[in-house]
Amino acid sequence: MQKSLCDLGRVGVAFSGGVDSTFVLRVAVDALGRENVVAFTGASDSVATAELDEARRLAELIGAPHVLVPTREFEDPNYLANPTNRCYYCKSELYSRIGPLLAKHGLRALVTGTNADDLHDHRPGLIAADEHNIRSPAAEAGLTKADIRAWSARWGLPTADKPASPCLSSRVQYGEAITPEKLRMIEHGERILREIGIRECRVRHHNDLARIEVPPNQIALLTTPDVRARLDAEFRRIGYAYVTIDLRGFRSGSMNEVIAFGRIQPAL
Repeated sequence: MQKSLCDLGRVGVAFSGGVDSTFVLRVAVDALGRENVVAFTGASDSVATAELDEARRLAELIGAPHVLVPTREFEDPNYLANPTNRCYYCKSELYSRIGPLLAKHGLRALVTGTNADDLHDHRPGLIAADEHNIRSPAAEAGLTKADIRAWSARWGLPTADKPASPCLSSRVQYGEAITPEKLRMIEHGERILREIGIRECRVRHHNDLARIEVPPNQIALLTTPDVRARLDAEFRRIGYAYVTIDLRGFRSGSMNEVIAFGRIQPAL
């Protein structure tokens, strides 16, 4: 992985502050020096404020210059329609915005945190990456998510055990229009769950119903009288008419299950 980065010389890193992109940013700075690396973070209503703040802190910790890149996917009707390839439109917008900045900073390529596991998942954003000639050094080196977490722990990176945190739009059921208001409802709901003490969680948005996912061993906590009453009251205050707990528990990408079950056809 270091060799492929060294071959590029000067790179930008598409940096979300997640496990994978933080690892890639650290390797890039180690291999190339901080003067040859810039971290670019997309900023829009689809990214939780706390995630943007953490990306800033992590880039500073690693020692890489950090640039926030405002994106305009909310002006794209294809994105707002929320098809199963929504991520394609989001990533296309991000890479299009970062592209001109590479030349401005004298960078030769943009790299992402995509890992080897991602290549076998429903990831429409990878098509956009190919179209924009984006490199994925971790995936190219065959590194899996488990590998990246292990190396991150050895290096003492604070993201070693960080739960995955994809964009807020990934919580909205396919086919339901994306709006900033819905994303704020989701962000608020997940903040409530974290305040209760649940670190890994999702609020899945189904029109006026919130489907809460937490690890199976924490489902019982949500059903205790005090917590249940708080969730019911606060989620209704946010704007949900119905609040449910998914008995299968937390699982990444559960919105994609409708594709696997053939209930919705993937967009081309």
